[in-house]
Formats: sequence, C-alpha cells, structure tokens
Amino acid sequence: MNWISTILVATATFLAVFWEAAFQVFRRLLGVQIDLLPALTIYAALCGSLSTVCLVAGLGGLLFDSLSANPLGISVLPLFVAGLATHVWRDLILKQQVFAQTVLGLAASAAVPLMQLLLLLTAGRAPQLGWGTLWQLIVMSLGGAVATPVLFFIFEWLQQMLSHAPVVETSFRPDREIRRGR
Repeated sequence: MNWISTILVATATFLAVFWEAAFQVFRRLLGVQIDLLPALTIYAALCGSLSTVCLVAGLGGLLFDSLSANPLGISVLPLFVAGLATHVWRDLILKQQVFAQTVLGLAASAAVPLMQLLLLLTAGRAPQLGWGTLWQLIVMSLGGAVATPVLFFIFEWLQQMLSHAPVVETSFRPDREIRRGR
C-alpha cells in the first residue's frame, strides 16, 4: 500500500465518522446508524500495512467517540482487534472475492459493537440493553456486510484513477542474437 492509499483511507475514515454524525437517514428509517469503521478496518487490514490498521483504529475510534456518548477511546481497541485479527490471517483470505469481503464485513460489524459493549460493561457504564439492542446489532452487521465490498470497489477505482500502471519490462531484447554451438 503506497502513501496515496494511506491518505485515501485516512480521509475515508474521517468522512465515514462525519457521515454517521451528520446524516441521520438510516437512524430515522431503521432506528440504527450503520457504522462504516469496521468495514474500513477490514479494507485497511487486507490491503494495507499494520500501521494503516492502527491509523484507522486510532483516528476512527477517537473521532467516533468524540461525537458519541461513549467514553473517549473505548472504540479504539475493538477496531484494532478486528483489524489485527484480519491482518494476521490476510495471506489465507481471498481478498478479491466479494463473498469473503461480505463475510469479513459482517463478522467485523458484529464483533466491534459487541466488544464495545463488553468494554462499557467492564468500565462500569450502564448502557441500555434490551430486544432493541439485538435489532441494532443485526442491522449494523448487515449494513457493514453490504458496505465492505462497496468500499473495496471504491478504493480499487480510486487506485486506478490516481496511480499509474507499473511498466512491465522483460529481460529479453528482440534485437539480440543468440549464438548456439561452438
């Protein structure tokens, strides 16, 4: 992953948190705001370096917590754990397959809120839990599952638009004469 990709991921992290805070369409329709940070973490883990995963988890978690009722920093660890787990196993994951992207987005979008809830309960906070929490978890998981392949497509398109194709040179020169024999 080059520096253009890292800048694009950091910008997308900022825009995702801004989108979640500014546009309340899904919250009004479904009662749930879809979180795009786990999907961005999956993209950073599969296509970037560990420092990019740390950037998305740190920047995204702190920005998200500063605009929510969460204590500052509570979202950083769950995002990092989801990104690190994916980054460690990324050589075994078929990252170009839409099905794999969808399953990873679903798993991360379900695991991150559950880890945040566990951290809130561990810290002595009392979040409101009920049957609505299950609905919110299902909608957030499905939203992250849909958002992950879309993010892969968008970043691939941006990579093609903003970077040049590498020049492929062969070691064979067509004007070279090969002498065989003695």
